Amino acid sequence: MSPDGKVSAFVNDDGGALTYRVTADGKPVLDSSPIGLRSNGRDLGKAVSIKSFRRGKIDERYAIFGGKAWASNKANTATISLASNGETIEADVHVANDGVAVRLRLPALPGRSVDADLSGWNLAGGNPRLWATEFLPDYENVYAATTLDKLGNKNYGLPLTAKVNGLWVTLSEAAVVDYGDSSIHLNDGTLVTSLYADPQGWHTDEAVVQPWRVTIVARDLTGLVNTTLVQNLNPPPSKALAGAKWIRPGRSSWQWLAIGDPLEGDQKQWVDWTHQLGFEYYLIDDGWAKWQQPWQSLTDTVAYARTQGVGIWVWVHSNDVATPAARQALFRRFADIGVVGVKVDFPQGANREWTNWYIDTAKEAAADHLMVDFHGAAKPSGTERTWPNVLTREGVRGHEWHITRYNRKLPSEHDTILPFTRYVVGPGDYTPTVFEPKELQGNSWAHELAQMVIFTSPYLSMGGHPETYLSNPGLDVLKAVPAIWDQTLVLDGSEPGKAVIMARRSGNDWYIAAINNGEARDVTVKLSFLQKGPWQLVELSDSQDKPDAYNRHSKPVTPDQSITLNMRARGGFVARLQIR
Repeated sequence: MSPDGKVSAFVNDDGGALTYRVTADGKPVLDSSPIGLRSNGRDLGKAVSIKSFRRGKIDERYAIFGGKAWASNKANTATISLASNGETIEADVHVANDGVAVRLRLPALPGRSVDADLSGWNLAGGNPRLWATEFLPDYENVYAATTLDKLGNKNYGLPLTAKVNGLWVTLSEAAVVDYGDSSIHLNDGTLVTSLYADPQGWHTDEAVVQPWRVTIVARDLTGLVNTTLVQNLNPPPSKALAGAKWIRPGRSSWQWLAIGDPLEGDQKQWVDWTHQLGFEYYLIDDGWAKWQQPWQSLTDTVAYARTQGVGIWVWVHSNDVATPAARQALFRRFADIGVVGVKVDFPQGANREWTNWYIDTAKEAAADHLMVDFHGAAKPSGTERTWPNVLTREGVRGHEWHITRYNRKLPSEHDTILPFTRYVVGPGDYTPTVFEPKELQGNSWAHELAQMVIFTSPYLSMGGHPETYLSNPGLDVLKAVPAIWDQTLVLDGSEPGKAVIMARRSGNDWYIAAINNGEARDVTVKLSFLQKGPWQLVELSDSQDKPDAYNRHSKPVTPDQSITLNMRARGGFVARLQIR
């Protein structure tokens, strides 16, 4: 049972099968669901009997980067000793106020084979509504609304969110370390895991620790987006990393979405634009290695950027850092010239070898005081808690999929689903906010501006051209939006697939941001979350005449008032509130 007494997990060995079920507020969340894996040709979790268990407690608080400043990790735990098919193994159970996690641990055995993962989730409630994404190894597919019975025989990516007996439930996995990443598919009503990148499994002489199978439970959308259960299930960082001054969240300009490859001759101009915007970073993306003098030009740009208070991130292909020797040599060279971060792109499918590559890359980057953005990456599993220099990763279909250059356009509901699915489990590099009129493709300026507020990424790489930001009527608000937040609320009127409306606080300032789907709507937002004022509100709402314009208003407001958001199809809204 959870510390607040509202969430319970029940583990049993009835009929020789290891299963668990979950309830919250007395309502079923998971019906009997399997825990297991196949090793050395034997199904561990079958022919099982519970021998003993010991209980524990966790109660800690730690600083995080993201939608709030602090994570709370309070849970009751159990370690269960099991006999299964001739082996003695252990199951771990973690029951927190915001959900349940389970996993198996196998002792070290020379030449052990890990053949398949046999765990899953049997959602209660008959045929619940889901928000799901069909599986791709780079996790860059759209999210859409569906129901359990419509999943068919396709593979789906985690996380997946469901509405179960009035509760919001997100399924995912945590601490994917020395183990293959998993997809899920429907099998006789149960969502079961599959080691998609390790179809033949692997051999190891080490102990095997299954990633946590996570069931996040929330009563409302604010609770859902504020969970840190996935991060809590990972080990804390070293003391040196926990207090590292060189790990600094921030916003970044970036040229690839706007112009393609970086041009060797205009790098100082990009630094100047970054400085004018007040952004902390500028990312030099793919193409710099093809310059006439790549390393000299890179060194010169880094040196100039330092005089302007701008840190430089540099793109690299995962092939260039595939081995320890290659990583250490390249990271040391970057560090020697003053680069502060690396965007590592195109990793291979996350089999066991490549999940270990993520950890090794984070560790070796940290040794040279480099921050990291994994692009084209597998979903997050909370390992950024252990390696806080990994500020973000892609693993999301973002603005690179809404671009005329490649004839790509995102469905109108996709942006309204992401905060309640993919972003529940960790930051995502969406590369938001493009103002170029031809690139809007139906989105409004307010929709685009709201993306940078709503899509959490402590390294906030901005997709638009700096000149379009500097000339935009919302420049003052854009420049003020931070990369991390102290508090996040989801406001009334939000529903995955229809609209997302958030209030986010940074210091004393509040921001309201909304993204709408393909149907125009008006929403009334209460300002009761504000402390006693008076407050001054600057709002940027949709122009009903054209998408590349705002209706801008500034007015005093108080906590007992409401405001109305008039959002066009694919529209949005952004407001900044400051105490007068």
